[in-house]
Amino acid sequence: MKKHWDNPAEHEMPAEARVPALFHVGGVRIAPATVLAPMAGVTDTVFRRFIRNASVFSQSAATGNDIGDFSSGVGADISNQQSGCGLIMTEFTSADGLSRMRESKRKRYLTFYEDEHPIAAQLFGSDLDTLADAARIVEDAGFDVVDLNLGCPAKRVVKCNGGSGLLRDLPLIAKIFERIRSAVKIPFTVKFRLGWNDDNIVCVELAKLAEASGLDAVSLHARTREQGYSGQARWEWIAAIKQAVGIPVIGNGDIRTPEDACALVAETGCDAVMIGRAAPANPWIFRQIAEYTARGTYTQPTEIDRYHLIRTYFSMLLDEDFPDATGKMKQFASWFTHGVPGGAALRKAIYEAKTGVGVLDAVEGFFAQKLMVNSIDIEETIAVRS
Repeated sequence: MKKHWDNPAEHEMPAEARVPALFHVGGVRIAPATVLAPMAGVTDTVFRRFIRNASVFSQSAATGNDIGDFSSGVGADISNQQSGCGLIMTEFTSADGLSRMRESKRKRYLTFYEDEHPIAAQLFGSDLDTLADAARIVEDAGFDVVDLNLGCPAKRVVKCNGGSGLLRDLPLIAKIFERIRSAVKIPFTVKFRLGWNDDNIVCVELAKLAEASGLDAVSLHARTREQGYSGQARWEWIAAIKQAVGIPVIGNGDIRTPEDACALVAETGCDAVMIGRAAPANPWIFRQIAEYTARGTYTQPTEIDRYHLIRTYFSMLLDEDFPDATGKMKQFASWFTHGVPGGAALRKAIYEAKTGVGVLDAVEGFFAQKLMVNSIDIEETIAVRS
């Protein structure tokens, strides 16, 4: 997945719209109306819980302005002043693989914890029976929502007629919708792109088909399969879908900042925003959207915040004995060091480390030198701020 954007538009805070406080997908209440996008190789259970924890923010350290408890939406009504990440999604998972593998092996792909609710599992595939079987497995595993991927542009997925490859066959999509909908009782949603290319824009027709087939919400990544992650997301198509259907519409594409999230709602009227690439680059973005919606400003992370973030995620990987934790740390180094002055030196030290403990040592050494304090002082500072 491309980590950077192609000359994205800059948005100011719109006066007429904010990210909604909540929305419903079937009977599932999602508050606030923000969604962590499913990302292959990214949104495993460790990262999902990490994002949820990064989004918890009870008071602005920078301003001292109390804006409420950013809870996950259980209990009392949740407003944008009390928000974080409303819905999280798994990595997209092969329905064929899920259906065929042993139950013990499925746990690797379907593991989640109680504090991850509400959570959606995303599937891809093209065989009707296999997708229906996989959807039932997801429901039985306790997921709140099952989502169908019709957006992945990867060649290996498209080659198997999965992901965005199905956008060239709406009749087959209609059969898939019908089969999955009849297989499960939990809410059923779909994420798709504009179409295969500019000569094959099918998103509005597909959204209408989803609504007619009994789906509970649709998500649009406003690019074609041919675009991949390049060029500008065309939000006007999100607006067109919102005008065409009555079920919730989730907008996705080029949301890098809180300003972008609010502008997307203002321009399209969408019911929720979905954030992908910006989340690993800036795990505070959900908290920032809530702050921005509440008062028109938001806090930026400090050096100690960045230290705490990197160290916490890497420690979670080691504590949970995550497969190839060291490789995962190196994968995320380029995300997490984005915006860190001198980050190239930290990335180099992380890439050269041989073990997970070595990676943590590199992080400790970099920030100890950078902040001109030792690791104990850093920990004490974090404890005071917490």
